[in-house]
Amino acid sequence: MILTKDLEAYLTELLAPEKIKDFTPNGLQIQGSETITKIVTGVTASQALIERAIEEKAQAILVHHGYFWKNESYVIRGMKHKRIKSLLMNDINLFAYHLPLDIHPTLGNNAQLAAMFNIEQVAPLELGNSMSVAMQGSFSSAINGSDFATQLSQQLNRQCLHITPPSNKKITTIAWCSGGGQGYIEMAAEQGIDAFLTGEVSEQTTHIAHEMDIHFFAAGHHATERYGIKALGEHIAKTHNVEVIFIDIDNPV
Repeated sequence: MILTKDLEAYLTELLAPEKIKDFTPNGLQIQGSETITKIVTGVTASQALIERAIEEKAQAILVHHGYFWKNESYVIRGMKHKRIKSLLMNDINLFAYHLPLDIHPTLGNNAQLAAMFNIEQVAPLELGNSMSVAMQGSFSSAINGSDFATQLSQQLNRQCLHITPPSNKKITTIAWCSGGGQGYIEMAAEQGIDAFLTGEVSEQTTHIAHEMDIHFFAAGHHATERYGIKALGEHIAKTHNVEVIFIDIDNPV
């Protein structure tokens, strides 16, 4: 068992949300039980995840995508009302960490992707910015773009989109940003990096990849952000006397 206030303090110290400007509040978003014996983790605080947490009799949900995003309506009705009502009626705490979880050097989404695909010499893509939400690194030996796309699809369990540049060069250097980071492709190309990996793709991304001669891989927003929250939950289970269950609510996007 852990006190909710103690878990919040630990997560604040671990993830340091005050150090990065975000689009949503990070930390305890919905207050519930004062004590926690079971935590459910997942990518997004959807109704489906909440219902699974209720079934598990969890006192807390810990996610990457929570509520109260910048520019969304302040009104609590419809879908938002149902979600929050479910949490309040079942006395479930909701913790959410967005960019702080993307960038954490060991538990973060970007760090987990680097470890999964054996990316070495990891450094910020935004030069001089230790809080960069996009990273860069290299492979120990060059890899074909098509082979890497296959590896992504197999390991992330999602069909990866691969935009091949005119040169179809082998990949030694790569930049990446979990989730919706397709806007960083130009920055990667300008630094002469061979490939860029993220979760989503935009219409203009194809033209940028072709005209700036850089491989582009979109492997799914959900799929590229599945592993940070899972790693965070496993870390909490090891460091605290609390049960943690990761529940992956399938999302093809």
